[in-house]
Amino acid sequence: MLNRKKIAESEDLMGKIFLLSEAIGALTDLKTAQKKTVLAHGVFDVMHLGHIKHLKEAKSFGDFLIVSLTPDDFVNKGPGRPVFTVQQRAEVIAALGIVDAVVINEGGLATTAIEALKPNYYVKGSEYQNAAGDVTGGIELERTAVEKYGGQLVFTDDVVFSSSHLINEALDIHDPDVKAYLKNVKNHYCLADFLSQLEKLKTMKVLFVGDMILDEYAYVNEMNRSAKEPIIATRYRSNEIFSGGVVAAANHIASLTGHVDILTMLGGQDLQDGFIENSLHSGVSLDYIVCPQRPTTRKKRYVSSSYVRKLFEVYHFDDAPLGAGLQAEFDRKITEQAPNYDLVIVTDFGHGLVADSTIKALKNSAKFLAVNAQSNSANHGFNLITKYNQADFICIDMPEARLAISDKNCSADDVITHGLAKRIACDNIIVTNGKRGAIAWNKRSGVHHVPAFTKSIVDTVGAGDAFFAVASALCASGAGMDMSALMGNMAGAVKVGIVGHRTSIERAPFIKYLTALLK
Repeated sequence: MLNRKKIAESEDLMGKIFLLSEAIGALTDLKTAQKKTVLAHGVFDVMHLGHIKHLKEAKSFGDFLIVSLTPDDFVNKGPGRPVFTVQQRAEVIAALGIVDAVVINEGGLATTAIEALKPNYYVKGSEYQNAAGDVTGGIELERTAVEKYGGQLVFTDDVVFSSSHLINEALDIHDPDVKAYLKNVKNHYCLADFLSQLEKLKTMKVLFVGDMILDEYAYVNEMNRSAKEPIIATRYRSNEIFSGGVVAAANHIASLTGHVDILTMLGGQDLQDGFIENSLHSGVSLDYIVCPQRPTTRKKRYVSSSYVRKLFEVYHFDDAPLGAGLQAEFDRKITEQAPNYDLVIVTDFGHGLVADSTIKALKNSAKFLAVNAQSNSANHGFNLITKYNQADFICIDMPEARLAISDKNCSADDVITHGLAKRIACDNIIVTNGKRGAIAWNKRSGVHHVPAFTKSIVDTVGAGDAFFAVASALCASGAGMDMSALMGNMAGAVKVGIVGHRTSIERAPFIKYLTALLK
């Protein structure tokens, strides 16, 4: 929330800065006085010469120049952005003599400000004149909004400067190893190469197979140590529940790919009254078998309200093997459905759904098989990736990989080249390694290292699944392992900034993040 009292020391400067709701009333006299209003909108994270020229030309279209700003929570340029808060950005722009008013927008779309302020002119930079090049599709929405009220969309014609390029080069939002890595990437690829590869995903049909998990967060405040017993004492505050597991993974690529289906199992004791179906992304469909004797797996985590720090968790589940009849039904669905998809992604959490017969059905039916077999507190040492002796792509974390090859001392590269690659018939392998990034390997191109793009971690739950889902789709589309690992790493970096599964990876912000990285 904008604090008007703290936004600037100068009373004159304070008088130029408004919340959108305030601006509607404060600027109404302009219409009465028949003043021509001009609106420019953006993030304006680092003010530079390009911005000055853009705003100066924008002012020439009318009498009164308003600049609306995207609030911090809606700046979709990846972790670490914006560099400056909306209060700081507002103060910098308000200090410009050519700017008559600065408005803090509500939400992430410029159309909100356009509809509220109804400017005579809405001004964009020359790079937006080609609507086909606008990955968000926002420019056409903005044109429609401004013309609805009799206004006009106009473009300035100055040399385009890139804030993201200046930030990447001059500010320390990336560690030196990330800067060096991105410089090397830009020596071999351009943004168009990545966008072209993402475009291929739009027609891809994907089937997800794996465990359904309900991730429940009970938010608590820690209290003093119990006086009578050595236990953690907490005070309950609130509760939040998410569809996790295979659903969370599928939601992450629903906006990137053409069509996504899920095949899973639900318990008969709590079908959640449509909760799971309602949590699906609009591009995802759900098919499942029902096991009446067991619950849908639910993992309840008790979380400190202050720092989203998990204190302990409780599993509500039954991980015994399915009965012969149910297992046969599930395997039959795979055999019938898998051949109809370009990619089959297996999220195997080791909770009793995937049997040896399931793995056989997957290997025999999938055109391209991507697999993650997770080790967790319920299956440690019993759900190794090596139970899949054949796959087209696998992605696991370093502890899981070392457990699978029974070697805790070899080099990180050797975990793949002399470990996993010798045990599994698979040409494409990624091992994620936390703050050290990821190691990608392809049988022909060898090893590729990708550093971690962010160290600002809110919640790690589901980050590996986001990485895995995005990298799987890229690999199946024909992208090299270097490109697949980079964009998978991007997905993981975005996900660690999200509590639980509140939101998923979306195409437009993902491309904005990619664009910001490569500028």
